[in-house]
Amino acid sequence: MKAAILAPVAWRTPPRHYGPWEQVASNIAEGLIKLGVDVTLFATGDSITAGKLQSICEQGYEEDRTQDAKVLECLHISNLMEQAADFDIIHNNFDFLPLSYTGLIDTPVITTIHGFSSTRIVPVYQKYNSRGHYVSISNADRSPELDYIATVYNGLNTDDFKFTEQPQDYLLYFGRIHHDKGPLEAIEISKRASKRLIIAGIIQDENYFKDLVEPKLNDQIQYIGPAGPDKRNELLGNALALLHPINFAEPFGMSVAEAMLCGTPVIAFNKGSMPELIQHEKTGFLVNTVDEAVEVIDQLGSINRAYCREWAGSQFSKEKMAEDYFKLYQQILG
Repeated sequence: MKAAILAPVAWRTPPRHYGPWEQVASNIAEGLIKLGVDVTLFATGDSITAGKLQSICEQGYEEDRTQDAKVLECLHISNLMEQAADFDIIHNNFDFLPLSYTGLIDTPVITTIHGFSSTRIVPVYQKYNSRGHYVSISNADRSPELDYIATVYNGLNTDDFKFTEQPQDYLLYFGRIHHDKGPLEAIEISKRASKRLIIAGIIQDENYFKDLVEPKLNDQIQYIGPAGPDKRNELLGNALALLHPINFAEPFGMSVAEAMLCGTPVIAFNKGSMPELIQHEKTGFLVNTVDEAVEVIDQLGSINRAYCREWAGSQFSKEKMAEDYFKLYQQILG
C-alpha cells in the first residue's frame, strides 16, 4: 500500500514545540511505516520521517515569517495532488482546502478533521460529503451535517513520556496563551488553592498575555515560555496536576493525554472531548467552575498515577492510532 500523508506547513513535522496537527501527522506516518505501509510524508523540508519526504519549502511559515502562508499552502497541496495517481490513498491532515481537489482526482482521500476553526468552513466539507471519508478525533467534535466513517483518537509516542510516581508541589498550565485555553482561570485556581503554578506555552494572543496574564505573574505564578519535548516531560511528570480550564469545546487536547502518560492527573472544565479523555475521579477531575477546581485539588492524593499512565497508554498510543487508520484504509480500498 502506498500512502501519502499530508501535513500542514506551519511548523516542522514533528514540531519542535507547538504544532499539534503536525505531531499527529508525524505519528500517523511513522506508525504506518512500522505496519509496512509505503509512506510519503508531504511536509516542510526540515521534517523528520523514516519514510519518503516531499516538500516545497525548507521551513514552515510560522518559523520563517518572510514566507506567505497562503502561497506555501497552495504550492504544498498542489504538489501532492498533481502526484495523486502515484498513491493508493491520501491522508489529509490539512483541514478543508485539499478537499477542493478531490473532485479532480481518482485517488481516495481520507480526512482527519482536527476541529472546526469556524462553522463557516463546514460548507466545504458538506460539498464533498459523498466522496470524502471523514474521521473525527473525538465523538464530541462532530458536525451533525457531515458523515463520518469513524472516530480515531490522536495517538502519541508513549515512549517519549516518562512516568513519575512522586510529583513536586506545583500545578501546571501547558498550552497556548489564549482565552480559549483558560490560562487566567488556571491562575485563579492556583491562587485560591495557594499552590505554585508554572505556565508553559506559546503566546498566541499577545494582547491577552500583556493585558491580563503578565500583570499576574510573580514568584507564585511563573511563565517560562514554550517548552520543547525534553522540558515538557519534566514539567508534566513532576506536576501535582495539569490544569485545563478550557473556555471552548476542545476537539481533543494533546496535553491532557500527555500529562496522563506521565502519570499526572488532569483537572479540566467539562467541555468538548474532556469526558472522553478523562475518567472522572480515576485519571483526574471533570469540573464546571473555578470553585469546583479548587475543591478537588485536595483530592489529588486519591488518584493512582500508575493507572493514569495505563489508561492513557491504552487509549492514546501511536500504535493504536496507526492500526485504526490502517483498518480504515483497507476498508476504503475494499
